[in-house]
Amino acid sequence: MRIAHIANFYGPTSGGLRTAMHALGRGYVERGHKVLLVVPGAEDTDELTEYGRRITLQSPILPLSGGYRVISRLRELRGILRGFRPDVLEVSDRTTLRSLGGWAAREGIPSVFFSHERADGILAANLPEALGARLPLESMADWHNRGTARRFTTIVSTTAYAAEEFDRIGVPVERVPLGVDLETFRPSRHDEAVRSELASRDETLLLMASRLSSEKRPDLAIDAVRLLAERGMPVRLVCAGGGALDAQIRARAQGAPIDFLGFVSGRDRFATLLASADAVIAPGPIETFGLAALESLASGTPVVVNAASALPEVVAEAGVAAKGSPKEFADAIATLLSRPAEERRRTARSRAEQLPWSATIDRMLAIHRGAKERVSG
Repeated sequence: MRIAHIANFYGPTSGGLRTAMHALGRGYVERGHKVLLVVPGAEDTDELTEYGRRITLQSPILPLSGGYRVISRLRELRGILRGFRPDVLEVSDRTTLRSLGGWAAREGIPSVFFSHERADGILAANLPEALGARLPLESMADWHNRGTARRFTTIVSTTAYAAEEFDRIGVPVERVPLGVDLETFRPSRHDEAVRSELASRDETLLLMASRLSSEKRPDLAIDAVRLLAERGMPVRLVCAGGGALDAQIRARAQGAPIDFLGFVSGRDRFATLLASADAVIAPGPIETFGLAALESLASGTPVVVNAASALPEVVAEAGVAAKGSPKEFADAIATLLSRPAEERRRTARSRAEQLPWSATIDRMLAIHRGAKERVSG
């Protein structure tokens, strides 16, 4: 098959989306398929990679997004797609690229929309609280999702949480969990030298691997660690990631046992950080999967997650879910750390081994084959 995957909000620091696109592309290529990725960037490029041909279209930065870009040259994009002649089209975007579903239908090409985030969650996270309280956010999300469902052949969600907003409007959804690179992320990457750089021997090392933006709620982790320190628990939180709230979160953390690494480049370095921590905090309330949390589990490191998100589904018994307050997170961290260390690490790795990328690839290819048969029939 010839598979095209188009996305916005893809960049050097885009985390889960970039990882998922590369893993899907690599898996398709390894199975003998032709892959095209089209993404936004600072300049036009066209290159061959291990995960397929990647075309970058120079695209404007979306204001207040922390530097993310969105593709605006849709006519040129459609020309690129016609030249590639895809058998199936995958789209990871709710904004400028949503119209590609309708274009694909007119061209007789089956299409998949990846629901990487919830529309109602995005609205709630990005609108001023007072305005959001007055608007019918659920109805607005339902209207948007009905339009998306009309355009695309198949809606794919990674968790029940992500699928729920389509379930409530009666739209069928294919559930396809994402996977994890079990070789790159593994407990044996634990490095005492790296750990000693980040925390003293008597401190518990906590890691937050997250973009510092409003929807990720990094303030919950900051305030929870401050509470733990006030209770006399020797903890050290290291924050890996940057974003629009960088200055604000750094100011909030002053006086607490918290350090900032900024964006961590290099998967090996990131994997070592995850494996060297005692626990990871994932405070985001609207996460629809949370690849960083799954990578933590693969590294043998358990995770404290937000109970409002999809992450309790992902981490299962390998983590602890906390309601959305600093006290709840502090209590959950303490509960997790009360478990024997070896048991925590063994349970984490065991859970990750249930979600290899190979299973995701197999499931997506089955969906594509079925969609092709329906369209051609």
